[in-house]
Amino acid sequence: MKTDLAKILSVSGQHGLFRYLAQARNGVIAESLAEGKRTVFDSHSRISTLSDIAIYTSEGELRLAEVFTAMKKASESLPVPGSKDSKGEIEAFFETAVPNYDADRFYVSHMKKILDWYGEIDRFASFDFVTDEEREKGVEEN
Repeated sequence: MKTDLAKILSVSGQHGLFRYLAQARNGVIAESLAEGKRTVFDSHSRISTLSDIAIYTSEGELRLAEVFTAMKKASESLPVPGSKDSKGEIEAFFETAVPNYDADRFYVSHMKKILDWYGEIDRFASFDFVTDEEREKGVEEN
């Protein structure tokens, strides 16, 4: 089953990722990927879909789906560090996975967050992502 990053949410102040379920009267109903618990986030919650997130590179921005794909490929030859590992290990991994990342604007704190998300996607979803074209086609059919 493909993972639609447009339906995977990161909520500021909340640990982990959430799957969008439905629009509520005053917010969004989402389900924790890890626990499966449903939660209503109100309109004051800062919610981002993973499809809207990108990292800075020397050539511009690289969408998170492409970063995850590069990380998956790099993991074939190098172990994926955890977010609690040393700064040097984390930077070395990202230098292998995304060698052209912009070190002036893509910080270790960002890398740690992406490593956490990568781990959750690895455990509770898949790295086979829905493309923009597939998403648009699905919208037309519904």
